[in-house]
Amino acid sequence: PGGVLRYQGVSYPIGQHGFARDQRFAASDLSSRSVLFSLVDSPRTRAQFPFRFRLEVLYSVTDATLSVTTTVTNTDSMPFAASLGEHPAFSWPLVPGIARNAHVIEFPIPEPAPIRRIVDGLALVEAQQTPVVDRTLALTDSLFAADAIIFDQLTSRSVRYSAPGAPVIVLDFPDFPLLGVWSKAPGEFVCIEPWFGMTAAQDFSGEYLKKPHQFVLDPNECRKFTYSITIQQPNP
Repeated sequence: PGGVLRYQGVSYPIGQHGFARDQRFAASDLSSRSVLFSLVDSPRTRAQFPFRFRLEVLYSVTDATLSVTTTVTNTDSMPFAASLGEHPAFSWPLVPGIARNAHVIEFPIPEPAPIRRIVDGLALVEAQQTPVVDRTLALTDSLFAADAIIFDQLTSRSVRYSAPGAPVIVLDFPDFPLLGVWSKAPGEFVCIEPWFGMTAAQDFSGEYLKKPHQFVLDPNECRKFTYSITIQQPNP
């Protein structure tokens, strides 16, 4: 709220979606199938997020699967809390000529829990009824008129994005407890986003360390978060 992170009584200006997306990462360990991107703290990052850290993102391809492993390391002398959000986007429609409203996102198990919505960058305090019916989220442009759909009580750790006659996208995210689904309708893509953390609720006014849904790292502790995208060709 207010575009600031409050820590020990000091307010640090921070924009929507945090700071890492606006930084330049160093690339290393480049091969024909993988690359590692790294970001370490700097005076610029500490002006927004007042902690020392190392952030590494490893992309690797095996056959029809892209795996992304993000490692967050606390290099500071004090614990910190953090959020991590991925932002993969997929063509919608998957194949030209297929109707947009023929596309679905399927969950492996029922997801009856309420969802959260966002207004002006903050989560509404009151949860809303889930649009998932029989383990299926039917995609329509009107679904995103109220911004992203946030599953913050998610049980599944994988989804399938598909349409009749198109390749199937399987997204596995074992290390992420939340999922955001979003499109800038009427756009050419839909984002299916594994998250650990989310925007604060409209009524949140506490210090950053007390913000819900984050993970906490002690000094010298690291934590890995992996998700993968697999393309399955349609049956002939």
